[in-house]
Amino acid sequence: MRRSLLALSAFAMTVSLAVPVQAPLAAKEKITDAQAMAVVLANPARDGDRVRDAHRHPAQTLAFFKVKPGMTVVDYMPSGGWYTRVLVPYLGPKGRYIGLNPDVRTSTDNMKKGYGALHDAWAAKSAPWLAGQADLAPTEGWNSDDLPAELKGKVDRVLIMREIHNLWRLDLLRRELATISGLLKEDGLLGIEEHRGKDKAPAAYLDGTKGYMRQADVIAMIEACGYELVGKSEINANKKDPANHVNGVWMLPPNLSGVTDPAEKARLTEIGESDRMTLLFRKRR
Repeated sequence: MRRSLLALSAFAMTVSLAVPVQAPLAAKEKITDAQAMAVVLANPARDGDRVRDAHRHPAQTLAFFKVKPGMTVVDYMPSGGWYTRVLVPYLGPKGRYIGLNPDVRTSTDNMKKGYGALHDAWAAKSAPWLAGQADLAPTEGWNSDDLPAELKGKVDRVLIMREIHNLWRLDLLRRELATISGLLKEDGLLGIEEHRGKDKAPAAYLDGTKGYMRQADVIAMIEACGYELVGKSEINANKKDPANHVNGVWMLPPNLSGVTDPAEKARLTEIGESDRMTLLFRKRR
């Protein structure tokens, strides 16, 4: 009997050594924010967007803006949803994504049609952008005139991606920045990416209608509206862009607007997307 018990004990010991014991879930290594972003950017759902990653540098840009999973982030004028498709899966189920359009109640009919009533249109607008993706942040869309009061002081980051020129030329900048200030937490940050014009470009070229703004002017405008500069980055710089295109920034890829000559199209394609400033601000205390 004792010999049988010893044999059984030896067998059990052999089995326990042969089958590795899985570490408890809590002991598993947590992935970093950079790893989480890499998973998002590699998702096959982004196959149509990925061609622009080399020009927009989403991982580096959002890291510079200090965007992290679980945050509440406002994406100002999300347009076609390129950054929506990055931010929503990156923020994850504990985060919150808010698409925000300006107050267009007194704007042109075209502005009202294109940017108004975002809350009503949001579900239908965003559903195709996020189809087939899992572990997403809850999303919502608003205009700055109908924001719910409970959002005041609850937002970690507001991002304005290549829209400052539109806010400037439409005389919306000061009002919209005041609304954004009210949304941000005390330690919240405002991230801005904008097409960068040359310092010595004619004033008429820098009025927003060509898409380009001087970096010094943008910084001064934002600071005049109650913010202070935290940092600036050359992540999205493109020294090949002369920023003097007759019909503005839209002549460059991906639009190549109005460009029909093959040689000109090849030249502009070689330049790539626009030279861009990347700026980070906080509310002035």
